[in-house]
Amino acid sequence: MKKGKYLSKKLKTIEVEKRKSVSQLLKEMEKTGFQGRKLGETVEVFERMIKDKNTTIFLGFAGSMSTTGQWKLIKWLMERRYIDVFVPTGANISEDIQDTLHGYYQGHWLVDDEELWKLKIFRYYDVFTDGEKYRKMTDLIKEFALTLKENYPYSTREFCWLFGKFLAERKIDSLLATAYKKKVYVFCPALVDSEYGIALVLAIRNHKKHIILDQTKDFYEITLIGEKSKKTGAIFVGGGVPKDFIQMVAAEKGVIKGETLDYPHEYAIQITTDSPQWGGLSGATFEEAISWGKEAKKGNNVQCYCDATIALPLICHALAQRVNFERKPPKFLEKLFNEPV
Repeated sequence: MKKGKYLSKKLKTIEVEKRKSVSQLLKEMEKTGFQGRKLGETVEVFERMIKDKNTTIFLGFAGSMSTTGQWKLIKWLMERRYIDVFVPTGANISEDIQDTLHGYYQGHWLVDDEELWKLKIFRYYDVFTDGEKYRKMTDLIKEFALTLKENYPYSTREFCWLFGKFLAERKIDSLLATAYKKKVYVFCPALVDSEYGIALVLAIRNHKKHIILDQTKDFYEITLIGEKSKKTGAIFVGGGVPKDFIQMVAAEKGVIKGETLDYPHEYAIQITTDSPQWGGLSGATFEEAISWGKEAKKGNNVQCYCDATIALPLICHALAQRVNFERKPPKFLEKLFNEPV
């Protein structure tokens, strides 16, 4: 047995330089160890994904990141067409609207939460928002819902497309308005697990209008994108339902085509704070995903165990310094679906 098998790639120490760019710093971190190395590798894989013309890029956005000042980073990725399919939680495509209309405030986690409730202030760890104004955002979603057709089964892609149009026409800066303008497809498989659920229930109770969301249609549409893609790449900010929904696109492609599971994502990135040993999907490693046919064994796979509020700003700024063009999406996406009415 030879040592050279293991001692072939020498680690390099980071030197402090006053004018060093974020991009350069992350390139240097890539040559170190632990999660700093993984963060550097994440940017490298993302850049390769963007420059691969045959890849359809999916991005899952879990948790409640829009409350922490992160949503405009995703907006920037959309504007540059560095993503083609966006799968957020309902929170992330409603609380960005709250930020635009009413804003958030820096707070503290050591507070009297009973007093906050009496003052109608909602808390997200160390972030506060006005609860009464938050309900105005709910009313805006309900106002949109009342414009939709009854007895028509909407996929969440159709719902989000139409709501994006609604927001864009009212010049309400948001992820859905940007997705509408840039023709990024948005799927939100757990849409009602958010303020959207409350808004849709209010539409029924107060206006007798029942809006139907069809989850089977949702999955059919997103797997159709996967089926027609030459290659797919997946970016996961967090885990949860957005991660599994995107992973299932790869796992089920072979099943739907009646073939062996041989259509894994060729690129995969995840930023997560969840650990794999608890057995949950959010922390599950890409090595585990290989056993399901979701990731390629020889693919460009990198997981970084880091808080997304630290990693995402650094990744986006590094990409801004490395990639100097607006990406063109795969052509088949342009005419895949008719615009809903």
